[in-house]
Amino acid sequence: MKIVIVNGPNLNLLGEREPEIYGHDSLQDVERFIAQNDEARGLELHFFQSNHEGAIIDYLHAHRKSAAGVVINPGGLTHYSVALRDAISGCQVPTVEVHLSDVHAREEFRKVSMVTDVCLAQISGKGKHGYIEALKMLKAHVDAPVSS
Repeated sequence: MKIVIVNGPNLNLLGEREPEIYGHDSLQDVERFIAQNDEARGLELHFFQSNHEGAIIDYLHAHRKSAAGVVINPGGLTHYSVALRDAISGCQVPTVEVHLSDVHAREEFRKVSMVTDVCLAQISGKGKHGYIEALKMLKAHVDAPVSS
């Protein structure tokens, strides 16, 4: 099962940018943690990060027919990108939104997500473990029997 894990703007600075909020692990550390976790066993993981909205949308479009699921941390795009919301919706691939920090305990603008309503769920405030929870959720969703 192919799962794409997409990280948005500024997540390339993990470990350097506000470590008191986002932790001390680099993005490469987080990706390694995900890939080596038991929940990743048997999955074909594809990692992507960009600081550019269009590149993220192009990546989602390119994988819309081959991915069984998407885990996305949209970063700052979460709060204003209708284009990203429409890409997630239009691709029709089960998607879980992840945030390292608890966005609901931060500034008011961070409590608003343009993408939550087109995702299976939003996982917030669990650090890198949120990605693992998202993988579990996607596996359960894909393996769930279809009701008629």
